Amino acid sequence: MKTNIKTFFLSIALIAFMACKADNKKQDVVFNATEKAHHDPSKQFIKVALLLDTSNSMDGLIDQAKAQLWDIVNELSYAKCGTQKPNLQIALYEYGNDRLSGREGYIRQVLSFSEDLDEISEELFSLTTNGGEEYCGQVIQTSLNQLDWGKNPDDLKLIFIAGNEPFTQGKVNYKDASTNAKEKDITINTIFCGNYNQGISSSWKDGAQLTNGDYIAINQNKTTVHIASPYDDEILILNQKLNKTYVIYGTRGREKLAMQAKQDANAGSYSKANAVKRTISKSSHLYKNKSWDLVDAIEQEEVVIEDIKDASLPEELKGKTKKEIETYVSQKSKERETIKKKIQELNKKRKTYVAEQKKEGAKNGLENAMTKAIKEQAQRKKYSWK
Repeated sequence: MKTNIKTFFLSIALIAFMACKADNKKQDVVFNATEKAHHDPSKQFIKVALLLDTSNSMDGLIDQAKAQLWDIVNELSYAKCGTQKPNLQIALYEYGNDRLSGREGYIRQVLSFSEDLDEISEELFSLTTNGGEEYCGQVIQTSLNQLDWGKNPDDLKLIFIAGNEPFTQGKVNYKDASTNAKEKDITINTIFCGNYNQGISSSWKDGAQLTNGDYIAINQNKTTVHIASPYDDEILILNQKLNKTYVIYGTRGREKLAMQAKQDANAGSYSKANAVKRTISKSSHLYKNKSWDLVDAIEQEEVVIEDIKDASLPEELKGKTKKEIETYVSQKSKERETIKKKIQELNKKRKTYVAEQKKEGAKNGLENAMTKAIKEQAQRKKYSWK
């Protein structure tokens, strides 16, 4: 009897040991899967929340943001983490405009995190200024609460807040907002539009240092410098060819194609060189349009040709067989890649030319402030610009 009882308890112990071992193995699998997800380059992001003061005195700042968007995007497109290139998401807030709700702190989320560069440009160009109260702490905290910052430790998460009133205004203490940002691994960078020392005395520098961010003072009324190059005309011709490779689908296809053309025009309204910069952005891996372009949608596995209804297709593909659609889209994809490659090759020559022409005084305020801060902070997460 004692032998049977002993055998019984030994069996129970063995089963418990094996179950524990299996559970640990299961936990290892879960952990490894999570770790892999964290380090999956296709899911790695540079996340930038841009908080812009749109009160009366900030017309120059908004103008710089519109004029320098494509410089900033292009610089970010060169970023690497190891051998991979991270994705980019930009969110946009405006604050300090008395057309906005006082109950919300004169703050509006213009755009949540988006990879749609045309949409980002569209929203920037929609901004207008008007007098109001500027609550820096509250707009930072609002962006922390509302945006999906994610939990990937390899993501680079940055806030850029620009304005010219004391950083201490409003019911939300900027120090509390900064503490909350730091807990989420988010770095706050402050851009004071005015005198450097005035920005320090009104706590803009302290607002950045609390999260190890950068404090920068800029002249928001300084005109953006766009340097022309001998390669610009050829790049713009390639842009026209690039636009013809887009194959619309769905209910918003035609509308989004029109938006693409409108943002080309908006960029060109500043100068031909700025239109060139947008074209370069469109030739990079950051310009994605899977929600309305069949080429991107199929390559990024957003849709399957067999599932597309005839009514969702453009006129040139209605009534075509799935094989014919596949051939057409494949041809457009090859054309696009060839055009993009030519643009990038010309851009290398253009960058060399512009670097030789650019003088120290020709650096653009907002663009230089943002790209300098991003590069320095990206090094902490092993990003490079080689």
